[in-house]
Amino acid sequence: MNLIYGVKDRPKAGQLILFALQQLLAILAATIAVPMQVNATTGSNMSISAALFGAGAGTLVYLLFTKFRSPVFLGSSFAFIGSMCAAFAGGVSMAMGYLGLLIGAVFAGLVYVVIAVVVKLVGVKWIDKVMPAAVIGPTVALIGLSLAGSAIQNSLGGINVGDAGSYVMDLNSILCLICALFTLAVTIVCSVYGKKMLKMIPFIIGILSGYALAAIFTAFSYIPGAEAMRIIDFTIFQTMDWVPAFTFVEIFTEGALTAEGGVGAYIGTIAVAYIPVAFVVFAEHLADHKNISSIIEKDLLTDPGLSRTLLGDGIGSMVGAFFGGCPNTTYGESIGCVAISGNASVVTILVTAALALVSAFIAPFVTFLSSIPGCVMGGVCIALYGFIAVSGLKMVQKVDLNDNANLFTVSSILVAGVGGLALTFGQITVTNIACALILGILVNVLVNIRGKKQKAAQAAAPAEIKEGASADVLEGLEKLENLCEAGILTEEELASFKQRAAEKTAAADAASPDNGASSDKPE
Repeated sequence: MNLIYGVKDRPKAGQLILFALQQLLAILAATIAVPMQVNATTGSNMSISAALFGAGAGTLVYLLFTKFRSPVFLGSSFAFIGSMCAAFAGGVSMAMGYLGLLIGAVFAGLVYVVIAVVVKLVGVKWIDKVMPAAVIGPTVALIGLSLAGSAIQNSLGGINVGDAGSYVMDLNSILCLICALFTLAVTIVCSVYGKKMLKMIPFIIGILSGYALAAIFTAFSYIPGAEAMRIIDFTIFQTMDWVPAFTFVEIFTEGALTAEGGVGAYIGTIAVAYIPVAFVVFAEHLADHKNISSIIEKDLLTDPGLSRTLLGDGIGSMVGAFFGGCPNTTYGESIGCVAISGNASVVTILVTAALALVSAFIAPFVTFLSSIPGCVMGGVCIALYGFIAVSGLKMVQKVDLNDNANLFTVSSILVAGVGGLALTFGQITVTNIACALILGILVNVLVNIRGKKQKAAQAAAPAEIKEGASADVLEGLEKLENLCEAGILTEEELASFKQRAAEKTAAADAASPDNGASSDKPE
């Protein structure tokens, strides 16, 4: 795509701040949603500002490992919510609080480190064989499509679905939808019709516009009988946390080990809770980097290299958990922001990370970010998630869908992902994205067995046959090879058939008028 700023470009100082703020707003909802979800589920008190600081610190680590060549922001990973909730469950499985979070993050990060070492030793060519465009394309599309439900639900104020499968609307949800659509409309207009600067910061303009409209509706909610018009909760400004509650501090204050048996008794449980999930996130890591690579038209798996991106993600996840409690991962929202704004400058990501670190200590700013209603972010996310899906579909465009092998691969991934094929084994949940990716890989291997046999048959054929042999001849050789593999033909019989085919091919070539010989008889 046509980028306004490439990876190595450096926008002006004033623009950088705006671009970084836009990136921060793009990743904000998901980053703070993780600790909020854990708190709501377990009654814990994970700090939102600490999670924001951890995301910034993890991103800095990632940028260092990737030599500032990959414009990707790391944020709190949803995949580890179940594992994190277990840390505060207080049950037999795990009752280690914040200490359990840190140990689990170390296990998850080590998975990435081990895979990075393997990749460094064997290279990345196997990835293109195991996960070609027919596999990666629909998987990337699914990342966006799987988040679509969240964007729509947030746009409607988080209401529940009725018995008929549709959303049950009331005054509050109608107003939320108006705010979401207004935010989306402003974002679209700025991106499509705006001049250069507006094209670069459509999310900032959209979010601020949506926030202003939501604030107007909320102002009317203080009229008796109009409470349903309240969209923004301004009361959170009364309970601001002025100092981030970092995870490594909470270990000694609220996260002490309460279970009997000490740390050693729970190491195995923690490993089981985090390590399998790390492999799932690894699959999303590949898909995200394939996606951003297609946007910036540079293969990040070769430069700076998959081993470096994995090390940056793994070590960054450990660092993020050390400060904020949440293992990090690459963010599709950040990639979508790059695609829509056309700004792939890695300097922007660097400033975004620095802004996250600084803003974590500015309580009013963090509280303001937290006060942005879900419906406003939902309107923005409709565009963000849509662009992620479209990026994947653009990869599918390069795939020959007239070939049934590719058709089966793509269709199985899309149906499994959209259909919600997610599997839970105890405390481990394999997401629909991971399940769809695994199924796609298996189908791709299955449908390409025939192609491998065909290539083997062609390779085994004498040079006389391969040089000018028709497709019918080569197909016949393939069938003979299959019969030999099945034990119906012996090796001697197969060799005899090949020799006869070679003689017939030679005779046909000699009799052809185009063989270079003159048809005139010599005198």
